[in-house]
Formats: sequence, C-alpha cells, structure tokens
Amino acid sequence: QLSEDVERVSENPTEEREEDMEVHEDSSSVILPDGELGTTTPSLRFSKTCLKNVFSVILLFIYLLLMAVAVFLVYQTISDFREKLKHPVMSVTYKEVSLYDAPGIAFYPGKAQLLSCKHHYYDHIPPLVNPGQPGDIECTTQRINYTDPFTNQTMKYALVVQGPRDVKKRELVFLQFHLNETDQDFSAIDYLLFSSFQEFVSSPEKAKFMKDCESSYSSWKFSGGFRTWVKMSLVKTKEEDGSETVEFKQETSVVNYIDQRTKPGSDQLFFVVFEWKDPFIQTVQDIITANPWNMIALLCGIFLALFKAADFAKLSVKWMIKIRRRHLKRTRQVTNHIS
Repeated sequence: QLSEDVERVSENPTEEREEDMEVHEDSSSVILPDGELGTTTPSLRFSKTCLKNVFSVILLFIYLLLMAVAVFLVYQTISDFREKLKHPVMSVTYKEVSLYDAPGIAFYPGKAQLLSCKHHYYDHIPPLVNPGQPGDIECTTQRINYTDPFTNQTMKYALVVQGPRDVKKRELVFLQFHLNETDQDFSAIDYLLFSSFQEFVSSPEKAKFMKDCESSYSSWKFSGGFRTWVKMSLVKTKEEDGSETVEFKQETSVVNYIDQRTKPGSDQLFFVVFEWKDPFIQTVQDIITANPWNMIALLCGIFLALFKAADFAKLSVKWMIKIRRRHLKRTRQVTNHIS
C-alpha cells in the first residue's frame, strides 16, 4: 500500500498541490482562539510523527539484525555441508536371512587326521560312541595343496569343509581330529573362514583362490583336549568404489573334554563345532549425511528472507521520507498562517 501511495503521488503531483492549496485555504479561513494558535494541533501532530519515525527506525534495525543473522546462517550452512562431505559417517544395517550361503572352513591339520564330521540340528550333539576312532564323514570336503602366499616357497596342505547353511534349524557342523604325536609342548590346529564354499568348488584355480583367501582373511586356532564352540556372524563392508568385502566375526567358547577311554594314550583329540550366531547379515558402509537438496532449499529460504527484508527496509525509508516531507509542509503552512 505504501508503494502504491508513492506511485500515486508521483503520478499526480498536480492533485497533491491542489489538495495543499485547499488545506491552506481552509486553514486560512479558520479563526483559532488566542493561546491555542499554532500550539496544540502542531505539537500533537509532531508527537505522532515522532513516534512513527522512532518505530520505523526500530523496525529497520530489527530487519537489519535479521539480515545479519541470515547471512551468518548461510555461511554456517555451507561450512557444515563441506565438513560433512569430508567426514562421512558409518551406517550399519542388518538383513535377516533364513539360509546362508554355506561358508568354507579351511583347516590346516598338519599331522592331525580327520576322524569324523557330521551336521547336526537344534544344537543337539549326541555323545561320541568311539572317541579317538575313525567315524562317519558326512560333510563335503576337499583337500588342496598350494604355496604359502607370504613366502612363495613353503607348500601348505588345507582340508576345506563346507560349513552350515540353515540358520532357522540351528544347523551346526561337528568335527573330530586326532593327532598321534607332536613335537611341541602344546597342540593346536589352524583354521580359516571364507564366505562361500561354492565359489571355491567352482573356481578353476583353487590354489590361487586359497592363496587369495589366506591373504585377505584372518586365521584362528583351536586346541587339543577341548571342545571349541565357534559361533559365526557375517559382516559385509561396502567400499567407496562400490566393491564389497566380506569378513567373519566369531564368538568362541571352550569346554574341557574329559577323556573316558579305557586306555587313553599320549595322542590328542580335537573337537570343534561351527554354527551361525544369528540370522542377521551385518552390512557396513560409509554415508554422507549432508543432503544437497536440503541445503539448497535452506539457502533459497534464507535468500528470500534477505530479499524481503531489503524490500521492507527500502519501503520503510521511502515512507519515512514521505512522512518527513508532509510534516515539513504542514509546518510551513502553519507558519505562513501565523505570519
């Protein structure tokens, strides 16, 4: 409305002069009483104009302060966006499955011999009938020789066994090894977990496959004279280039084995159980929390507020100038009347 008044006044200056002349004639025809001439009405008008001017100045400073705050918000938003781009956060998601891809378990028994291997369900492992004696091998196994990936000179012998798949039935794999003699004070068997036994079977170069697995995955041990219970969980990590790496986390509990054979010899027995800890596959990836669209929307809102504040400040200044000119005109009219 103020802008329309300004345009109307600028377009019709003759009408404004005519109105001023009419006001001048009306004021000249009015006879003011003594003591009130030029005192009461001008002072009242001056006080209202002064209040309006003070209020306009206060509003102008408030909007200038808001503009400064908006500029600071723009700077802070851009700084936070750049900081989030440099420091992505780690996102962890869990996917529930009913069947796992059967993992591969590579054993390095050395002089030890595999006596039995069976799949059981619901955590039920029946007592051993003939511990220390060869039994049924119901697992899918493969034997392979390959060179050590770290020395390229030593030959390594690995026994690869297919791991459990059915997590709902709590499938587990129970293995028994036997070692007749050892030249060490303690006896242990190394083992290695990798993500897919089927990939190993279908690989045209199994030796190279095992060398890559040994270079990429960690190896663990289980000792003789104990029953070692291994609960596995699978962790997939998505890299920045889009590739995906797989690793295992495991919880191990060890229980002492009481040898109840009639003639326990100097040989060592190894018992190990593998099962899945839970049906959740953990996926880890780095994500950038900064959303460019949110930042663009915030900046648009801030710049719109700046534009509106600048427009209001311009109109406020024009309005103050207009009020000041009207006040000066009225003062000149009263002065001319008195003179």
